[in-house]
Amino acid sequence: MKRCPTCNQTFVEEWLSFCTLDGTTLMEEAPSQPPPTVQAPAPPAAGAPNNQATWNLPSDPGGAGAQIQSAPKPGWQPPPPPLYVQPPNKSLAVASMVLGIISLAVGWMCFGPIPAIAAIILGSVSLSQIKKDPERTTGRPFALTGVITGSLALVLFALVMVLYIFAAVASGP
Repeated sequence: MKRCPTCNQTFVEEWLSFCTLDGTTLMEEAPSQPPPTVQAPAPPAAGAPNNQATWNLPSDPGGAGAQIQSAPKPGWQPPPPPLYVQPPNKSLAVASMVLGIISLAVGWMCFGPIPAIAAIILGSVSLSQIKKDPERTTGRPFALTGVITGSLALVLFALVMVLYIFAAVASGP
């Protein structure tokens, strides 16, 4: 015979594993005697009025009734708020990559070597920060892209300037 521990209904079918009413796993009912009744200890007798807590009022001469019992401990307290982890910082690396792409695309025509130099500097600083503290600062691929594209744009700008000088010398006065 099986019994449901939740609703205490008994089932005769041996093939049942779960209660048909609430779905609780059935327990094998032991044919032995019911468990013995456990009795709680009797509460302590109420103390004499001298042992109970009283207020220490100004009308109490000598303060004899100043005994105060400790406050009961609270049963449930809310959990502490979750810790918010700061996302990793990769702003310098992204700025380096954007400046490197801008310097490669139009910088050699319009802005000169300034965006390329800025991309190389920002990428180098970002790589240095990533090396010092990799958990807080990320974006190594972005920084490498910025350094590489900035260097390539700087070389391209230098090549354009050398060709421009050769063309000016070759055309002569």
